[in-house]
Amino acid sequence: MTNKYEEFKTYLKKIGSGEFTGKSLTREETKSAIKLMLKEEASAAQIGGFMIAHRIRRPIPEELAGMIDAYIELGPKIQSPSNQRQPIFFGMPFDGRKKTAPIYPLTTLLLLTQKQPVILHGGSRMPVKYGVTHHELFQALGINLTGLSIEQLQSFFNHNDLALIHQPDHFPLAENLIPYRDQIGKRPPLASMELIWTCHQGNHLHISGYVHSPTEERHWKTLELMGEQNVMTIKGLEGGIDLSISRSSTIGQYKNQYGTRTVFHPKDYKCSGKDIEWNNITEWKRFALQALNGEGPLIKALEWNAGIYFFYAGLSSDIKEGINKAKEIINSELAIKHLEKLIDWSEKNIDS
Repeated sequence: MTNKYEEFKTYLKKIGSGEFTGKSLTREETKSAIKLMLKEEASAAQIGGFMIAHRIRRPIPEELAGMIDAYIELGPKIQSPSNQRQPIFFGMPFDGRKKTAPIYPLTTLLLLTQKQPVILHGGSRMPVKYGVTHHELFQALGINLTGLSIEQLQSFFNHNDLALIHQPDHFPLAENLIPYRDQIGKRPPLASMELIWTCHQGNHLHISGYVHSPTEERHWKTLELMGEQNVMTIKGLEGGIDLSISRSSTIGQYKNQYGTRTVFHPKDYKCSGKDIEWNNITEWKRFALQALNGEGPLIKALEWNAGIYFFYAGLSSDIKEGINKAKEIINSELAIKHLEKLIDWSEKNIDS
């Protein structure tokens, strides 16, 4: 173990030096450092020091790529069956949502009605935000995919086009680093990496959220290093992929070393309104089920988000058509029936 401490010390010295002598790590060095952290082969002092030093200096794309390399090597893996449409990966902050009512579980359900596979990552409530997580939201709708092995989740994905990676079940090594987040009181650069790491092996539409503009540029360059071919970045609510209906939304696309940004105004599509506040899971469940039935305060946000993602997934020729498609799915009760189908399948094949 002493040798591991000494190895990690070289990485810590490199990024923890002063303004003029500090250096970035190589991609391979970062991968090695993160693996030592995940396996707790570095000391607690070293891990905390690394997180703080990296946060202050900000990781470069090569370092973020090295972090992802470590997660790919040690973490869970999901593959698409040959008969399945190319999936969408949604990358959002692991520490959840606290201010606004999430729309993405409902958007996901509408995408699933069109046989558009969706993959989401997350965990249990974690620092620094301790916001509501995807598994809590899907559980509220009746879909419980926690406690599954990665093989069981792969089977669910094969049959139902939905994969919810739950870190405590599928990547326990990464759980080792959660206490450090609480103790340092700030999101470490790992939190930025979590937005863009995906366990899916193969081609997909990679969609991730961000808050600050410099993050988007770093993520574009990192994903280019990772060989991602189809990248979208969303300046969404609370750093996620939900698009606001109270303001314009910026959507970035990055292909062939070239990035473009498009600004969409919900009022141009008669979807503007108030972003509903998050209060508690009971209220959210009521609002969510109302929206799936074409009613309630979340319906406009659902139509707007589904319309946008239908368009970018190639399920509609433009956003207006995408919004109309979302309305048709909801009004025909296809969305609520699909939810019932997912619940029924999981009860028969998982819970029994």
